[in-house]
Amino acid sequence: MITIIGAGRVGSSAAMRIADLNIDDVLLVDIVEGLPMGEALDIGQSCNFDVDLRGSNNFQDIKGSDLVINTAGLAREPGMNRLDLTRKNFEITKSIGEKLKRYAAGTVLMQVANPVDLMALAQLKVTGFPSERVIAMGNMLDTLRFSYFIAKEAGVSPAKVESLVLGEHGDSMAPAASQAKIEGKPIKEVLDQKRIDSIIERTGQAGGEVIKLKGSTFYAPSQAIAILTEAIIKDKKTVHPTSAYLQGEYGVSGVYAGVPARLGKGGLEEIVELDLDDNELSKFRESCSVLKGKAKELGLL
Repeated sequence: MITIIGAGRVGSSAAMRIADLNIDDVLLVDIVEGLPMGEALDIGQSCNFDVDLRGSNNFQDIKGSDLVINTAGLAREPGMNRLDLTRKNFEITKSIGEKLKRYAAGTVLMQVANPVDLMALAQLKVTGFPSERVIAMGNMLDTLRFSYFIAKEAGVSPAKVESLVLGEHGDSMAPAASQAKIEGKPIKEVLDQKRIDSIIERTGQAGGEVIKLKGSTFYAPSQAIAILTEAIIKDKKTVHPTSAYLQGEYGVSGVYAGVPARLGKGGLEEIVELDLDDNELSKFRESCSVLKGKAKELGLL
């Protein structure tokens, strides 16, 4: 069973994608009376899947969850960056972590509510779960956005693009152009450096761009959630950008940051260390330094 905590736009969109893919049964949980049940009914009436989809206001119902996806938290507003949410969502995150420890101590946890990297670290501390069972979604979303902008610039389908974004799911993210390919060719063989730099800049601003235009983002985040969920629940052992707890990888320790990671039924199975160019590695480490500074402010380090 997959539990999604938070039946807002991100949580309910993720529930629908996961159900459509027939990955596993889904439980939507929210403190707003009736909301998760209503979302479950609305999604269920599409009659487009074979899994069971339920809603609940009772956290005890999360018992037996193989994966808990935490989308609960305040959303970004226009002009607000992800780190602005830190203090506001910290208390919400801690409360949910206590419930997980009480009712679903054996689950894998995927943190989605922002700022995901810092909140994943908070969940690690609160739950006491092993680090391989606490991950965050952030850089899977950033990578989808990077691929989309590359595809638009190159005039190809996003399905023909491979890309990777490292580091913070936020302003200091580090898109890795050295890892990007268009129809199997390195990006630098297809696009000039000026166009690549423009894509990298837009990728860093992508979430804010959508929020400014329509108030929130949820379709792309729900797709990122579904990709990681399928890898975990179906034990695919595939490699995806994932915010993971670093213990010396890429020369960084003690913080969550986006890296390529192999995922399976136990959560994170391996952090994959790529051969980055010096500039990309430097930007990744700078991004991790930003996260460490914020983690210290919260008393997490």
